[in-house]
Amino acid sequence: MKRSYRLACILAALLTAPWLYAHVGSPDVFAEDYAGPYRLSIVLRPPRVIPGVADIEVRTETPGVDSITITPVPLTGEAAKHPPAPDTMTRPSRDTQFFTGHLWIMSTGSWKVQFVVHGGQGQGLLSIPLPATAMSTQRMQKSLGILLAIPGAFLLLGLVSIIGAAARKATLLPGLEASRWDMRRGRIATAIAVVILLAVVLFGNLWWNAEAEAYAGYVFKPLQISSALEQGNVLVLRLQDPGWLPWRRTDDFIPDHNHLMHLYLVRWPQMDVVFHLHPQATGAGEFQLALPSLPSGDYHLYADVVHANGFPETLVSELVLPQIVGQPLTGDDAKGEGRPVGSRKSTAGTTEQRFRFPDGYTMVWQMPELLVPGVPLSFRFELFDPNRKEPDDMALFMGMLGHAGFIKTDGTVFAHVHPEGTMAMAAYMVANPHATMSGANNPGAMKMDDMKKMDTSGVGLPNSVSFPYGFPSPGQYRIFVQMKHGGTIETGIFDADVRGPKP
Repeated sequence: MKRSYRLACILAALLTAPWLYAHVGSPDVFAEDYAGPYRLSIVLRPPRVIPGVADIEVRTETPGVDSITITPVPLTGEAAKHPPAPDTMTRPSRDTQFFTGHLWIMSTGSWKVQFVVHGGQGQGLLSIPLPATAMSTQRMQKSLGILLAIPGAFLLLGLVSIIGAAARKATLLPGLEASRWDMRRGRIATAIAVVILLAVVLFGNLWWNAEAEAYAGYVFKPLQISSALEQGNVLVLRLQDPGWLPWRRTDDFIPDHNHLMHLYLVRWPQMDVVFHLHPQATGAGEFQLALPSLPSGDYHLYADVVHANGFPETLVSELVLPQIVGQPLTGDDAKGEGRPVGSRKSTAGTTEQRFRFPDGYTMVWQMPELLVPGVPLSFRFELFDPNRKEPDDMALFMGMLGHAGFIKTDGTVFAHVHPEGTMAMAAYMVANPHATMSGANNPGAMKMDDMKKMDTSGVGLPNSVSFPYGFPSPGQYRIFVQMKHGGTIETGIFDADVRGPKP
């Protein structure tokens, strides 16, 4: 059974490898933020091939929006200073607050979609990061190939026939019959034409295959990560580049919430223990962390990093760990424990889930009425003290009201989500260098230089947090949610049963 489970995990990893660049198996970008006075709910669906078309959906939570323009702009570099002409989004239905648009993404790398909103309250500007890379090569459908091959064959035969007829009769006067020499010349011309055209077809096929092979070199290859437990219960993570594009490095990471790496350790397959940790860089492509106390088991590791150009990656590894008596959790490191996945009763038809902590606090998930794949949803969680009241010491956790991890129970989906959305916040700040980071629920205006100041307790912070996300596929998911009160980080664990086909 253990061997079969490991084989299934390996196959799942191979199948989902193309989507490891920002989140595992969850390529769409979901965001909720303000463009000036206008609150927007945004979905960016990146193309699978480059060049390709990104599909964009916007719902304006603030009424009075007249129009929205969108522009694809490289996140960094000289090209970022010379944006193309914007496209105007359209209203595809009678819903005046819903807009759609499409943008060509012409090259691999970190992009941003710049939204300019016009309405009764003036103009608003917002940029959302969009990592774009070729995820696969598209093969022609066999039926389409046959459909194109038939007229192609007729064209080749027609061309051969024209060349043969021209060689036989082009020099004849009207009314004269072709001589034996004329017929022979026509056959020779026909044979030469056949050879030349077959050579052209063969050369064209070789050229096409060479171009396809060259393009395959641009298909995304994620950084590889190896994990090992070394002396002193130190977890060592080593990154290697399998060779993709020359700009990618393993020593150019930028801080995201003041950390170069965010690491989720999840005990598998129970998914009953989760750690959110922050290893320290010890060299180019190497991170280390003195592990806290944790139970033994097979752990899945999900490591988030962001390159200097704003391109995010999620690296995946597995490690079997013994029971460890280690360092106490400090700073932003957090732990959560719950029941094994599958032990909770079905969530279908329920409107909320409750998770109770050993200290008497309770986290409540106000569930959407229907959980279906492909649809943007808002996931709202509330924290209550042992007296079922709102805590009066709510604090920001790494600068935000909360963090969430969405993980599918078969290991094919992992997404680290913030109140602003699924994009890496380091990339968000690069995309909006002069903007304040209001965040969902608007906990306060903050800039990149203020990141280290954001984790102090706030007066009047709400006891609730919302995350925009959309499940990429049907199945069972486990959601890990972290909120902070005082100096305590609470990690709630919830289950989601996502049903129905993707619309």
